[in-house]
Amino acid sequence: MNLISKERFFYILDNFKTSKPILVVGDVGIDKYTLGSVKRISPEAPVPVLEAKEETVKLGMAANISHNLNTLNLKSTLCGLIGKDINGELFKSILRKSNITLDGIIESKLRMTTCKERITTNVQQICRVDYETREMLDNHSEKSILQNVEKMMDAHGAIILEDYSKGVFSKNLTQTIIQMANQKQVICTVDPGRMTPPEYYHGAMLLKPNQDEAIAMSRSLGGRSFDLLEVANTLMEKLDLQMLVITLGAGGMALMDRGGDGRLKTIPTVAREVFDVSGAGDTSISTITAALLAKGTFEEAVWMGNCASGVVVGKRGTATVSCDELISFYNRINTAEFTSAGI
Repeated sequence: MNLISKERFFYILDNFKTSKPILVVGDVGIDKYTLGSVKRISPEAPVPVLEAKEETVKLGMAANISHNLNTLNLKSTLCGLIGKDINGELFKSILRKSNITLDGIIESKLRMTTCKERITTNVQQICRVDYETREMLDNHSEKSILQNVEKMMDAHGAIILEDYSKGVFSKNLTQTIIQMANQKQVICTVDPGRMTPPEYYHGAMLLKPNQDEAIAMSRSLGGRSFDLLEVANTLMEKLDLQMLVITLGAGGMALMDRGGDGRLKTIPTVAREVFDVSGAGDTSISTITAALLAKGTFEEAVWMGNCASGVVVGKRGTATVSCDELISFYNRINTAEFTSAGI
């Protein structure tokens, strides 16, 4: 099942290079991976001793969205908040190396820079250590983010709100940005936070929850069913959405479009192997938004997001997808479809 022709796929991909930049707003931070091997148990406590072999740091959360957009040949501006700490300095250093501007980054003495450190072997993850502040932003920080968004929005063709429930998205900030985007006719897509009340996202162009998030949001809005169609209808109606994408893990993606026939459609996953799902949601919302901005239809955009996610789940840790990787993956699944169909 392919929702996009080869001609349209390359047309949209080629448009990435000439599209207006995308504004990314949300919780930002670092993903750190400490890889090693376990050969003994600690004499101090019944816990494994990891002999560290390698440490890797990557952009995480909303920053990974900007990184994904960059690797797809799209320009972006990142708006978020970090602490005035060691991890904040490291975060800024990685942004510079990734050619992502710091113009939208705000520093605060009141918060820690979010850092998720995963302790892992080649076989399994042993534990994760989180450094973060989860309280809502102070008034000054929220006002600063809104000022940055207002100043930058006219130069951008789309805006992605990436909510990891770390305190950035108050109702006022979220609704102000969505209303601003609608007034300026800027594409506004949302990757929702698990702890954020769903009404905060009212009026967004597109919402992309996973299945558990979608059910929880629907029930919070008065829905009583676990049926995916009824869940989707509740979200579309109560939140006044134009488009809805519900990611289903191994089950693929479900999509509904107010401007289409109103039916809930499901597309299968195209992932050939799943090594690590970290960052797959970041990649899909990045690619879907980029494809919409590059004149793709909703179904075409979702299919391209599906392909991009299929690439990154085959990689270790928080990952991105390049245009070359996306082309290679698309060609491979097309060949597989033709072979299975006897063509």
